[in-house]
Amino acid sequence: MLPRLSGNATIVILTGAGISRESGLETFRDPDGIWARVRIEDVATPEAFRRNPKLVHEFYNARRRGLLDPAVQPNPAHHALVALERRWPGRVLVVTQNIDDLHDRAGQTNLIHMHGELLKIFCAHCRTEQECRGDLSVEDICPHCQRKGGLRPDVVWFGEMPYRMEEIGEALRDADLFLSIGTSGNVYPAAGFVAEASAAGAHTVELNLEPSSGATLFDQAIHGPASALVPAFVAELLGDRATA
Repeated sequence: MLPRLSGNATIVILTGAGISRESGLETFRDPDGIWARVRIEDVATPEAFRRNPKLVHEFYNARRRGLLDPAVQPNPAHHALVALERRWPGRVLVVTQNIDDLHDRAGQTNLIHMHGELLKIFCAHCRTEQECRGDLSVEDICPHCQRKGGLRPDVVWFGEMPYRMEEIGEALRDADLFLSIGTSGNVYPAAGFVAEASAAGAHTVELNLEPSSGATLFDQAIHGPASALVPAFVAELLGDRATA
């Protein structure tokens, strides 16, 4: 049961791979997830890119092609969060650990991609960002600085600082309600957001397929598929049965 929230209450939502799983994308830390087959040290660190950029590009090219499969589309959980943003009178901020664009495609506007975006790249030489929907290779030349070999996925790798952390911290300190959806609770700093929000006085809720590593830190935990839980939870917040 949720506490009574004022009309101008601030809601901060953290989403992880579990919200996109039902759209057809793989998770990372499940027993059959991506990191069960591929070593993080080989494809998701700055050192890996320096050591074997070809392998890193092959890994992210495959993931980019998977994301662009026409069958991969936002699911009811993504759409419910858009409805919440549009209809809630206070502030709603979604912070996603996901590098897919499903929140964007669903229509989420107040959104932070803290771990970057798979469909964007930047040049390690000149730091210029651009969109990328095709394959990338070490032979590609940056159109801005004309140097070869520096283009890389705009993805935050292990050992790098997530994006917009100061802005996220301010939002957590202002939050009246903090939701964590589809996250493992294993990856920091995101795994620490519940403690930050709780310390600031927010009511905290986990919506996850199963209890996360930090499930006991939440005031409330509800478990099941995101495509069912999130629309129902949003309907309760909005006080009706429709979230479209």
